[in-house]
Amino acid sequence: MILGAAGTVLTADEISLYRDERPWGFILFARNVQEASQVVDLVASMREAVGRPHAPVLIDQEGGRVQRIRPPLAEKYPSAEALGALHRQDRQTGLRAAWLMSRLHAFDLTRLGINVDCLPVLDVPVEGASNVIGDRAYGFEPQVVAEMGQAAAAGLKAGGMLPVMKHIPGHGRGMADSHHELPIVHAGRAELEAHDFLPFRAMKDELMAMSAHIVFTALDPDQPATTSPKVIEDIIRGCIGFDGLLMSDDTSMNALKGTIGERARRIAGGGCDIILHCNGVMDEMRAVVAEAQPLAGKSLQRAQAVEAAFGPGDEADETALRQEFQGLFATA
Repeated sequence: MILGAAGTVLTADEISLYRDERPWGFILFARNVQEASQVVDLVASMREAVGRPHAPVLIDQEGGRVQRIRPPLAEKYPSAEALGALHRQDRQTGLRAAWLMSRLHAFDLTRLGINVDCLPVLDVPVEGASNVIGDRAYGFEPQVVAEMGQAAAAGLKAGGMLPVMKHIPGHGRGMADSHHELPIVHAGRAELEAHDFLPFRAMKDELMAMSAHIVFTALDPDQPATTSPKVIEDIIRGCIGFDGLLMSDDTSMNALKGTIGERARRIAGGGCDIILHCNGVMDEMRAVVAEAQPLAGKSLQRAQAVEAAFGPGDEADETALRQEFQGLFATA
């Protein structure tokens, strides 16, 4: 499991829970961020509680409206849609911008102790879809999304961070916001394979991905992808070919029905390797840990592969890269 925290400093109850239950990793949100030294201390205390100095610490640092670390700790970055607009003007400029922004994220985040960015967003929207993805997507063309996602992931890895692809097998057709209700997609499998799955298939060798809380009626009419053994085994592992660590999207999102414990049980039973719970509410975290199973078998191997991949980034001139990135937009 991956757990959050309620505030800027761990409480005694949080430390006790982490020490006893030993989550595989942690996730930070804006509520956990006050200043640089505080974030460094918070991350260190999380890792100290589980006794693993390199335990994964995740964040959603996409740019645009989904950016947890903001000025003055990190500059305000453009959205994926803005990067995609550069790509439409000139392919190489767009790809360079996606790489550069991720490399800059790595500068910002690694100095705080964060080592995983939940990026790239590989969802390919369709006309009329919910704005929950919206400008978080690179564009409406699957191949463009794939190329930009590959560039973004490469920039993170160059900076010593690991990416998480989201939201597999695709959230772009959702006509509802899965934070609040369950989207249901009626497209046929052939259409999904040609459009929605393509970016994930192009990046199937990445180490981590996050699931989509969406029902695809052509694949499993009864359960969202996150809790569906059919979707996870036949589509994510089979058709797409992703064999990395699969984490759920947030357990507390209301696309999932039932109590937090029931949701966690279905996530574990559906085939996700990791249950993600984000909001830091203690009673909910206790319900999640009651259902989570120790990592074993293939799930353990996938988790170990992630941790083995952590390492220092390349040598790079941060100032020069920032100036280059800003110049790409200044001349657009």
